[in-house]
Amino acid sequence: MLLVIDVGNTNTVLGLFDGEQLVHDWRIRTVVDHTVDEYGMLIYNLYKTSRISSRKIQDIIISCVVPPMLNILEPLCQKYFNLKPLIVGPGVKTGMPIFYDNPKEVGADRIVNAVAGFEKYKRDLIIVDFGTATTFDYVSNKGEYMGGCITPGIMISSEALFERAAKLPRVELSKPKSIVAKDTVSSMQAGIMYGYAGLVDGICDRMKAEVKSAPLVIATGGLAKVVAPETKSINVVDEMLTLEGLRIIYLRNK
Repeated sequence: MLLVIDVGNTNTVLGLFDGEQLVHDWRIRTVVDHTVDEYGMLIYNLYKTSRISSRKIQDIIISCVVPPMLNILEPLCQKYFNLKPLIVGPGVKTGMPIFYDNPKEVGADRIVNAVAGFEKYKRDLIIVDFGTATTFDYVSNKGEYMGGCITPGIMISSEALFERAAKLPRVELSKPKSIVAKDTVSSMQAGIMYGYAGLVDGICDRMKAEVKSAPLVIATGGLAKVVAPETKSINVVDEMLTLEGLRIIYLRNK
């Protein structure tokens, strides 16, 4: 079995593959001041509830955009699994040319998504990853990572609104009944949801115009299922795209 770990700024997602099949996945908070043993016990309890022994784990691969977390996860893998993890970064084979001015600057999760997307769909793509930040990445029909853009995530934008406007409450991120809302909570929900959907459509339209093609638009990340239905541009929601990409990159380096 292969354990894949995707460390984001807000959440860390773990997946367990038995061959090509994702048999379990878990989402936990990314906390940089936890100790190796605190994370070890947390992961141990996840396995215990799933009735899976950690002894069945044969390899581990990690994608991380929070560098201090590697100081926790690498010793954790060695202590609790007796394994040295493969870290996605410079020197790791992805099988994908990266056309970025400095390839080392590209977040590991963005490359992992691109690899998984092209392997799965075999065509040009725009991949929209709804995380702490929302990233838009373009992959050519030759399987080349061409670049993209980064925007504040929907939760970051919402938190800024709550914190800076004294009379506005925190609201649940959900679809309002109408864009012409009749109360404050619904007005905020309409602005957040439809405003962000418009942002996604606007960026995707500009990307399509610039590359002069009609790439498939894939949404992934924790909030993909919430936002995607309100957009016109997203064609596919694939929440486990990053985990699948980690499995593919592991095989290419095995």
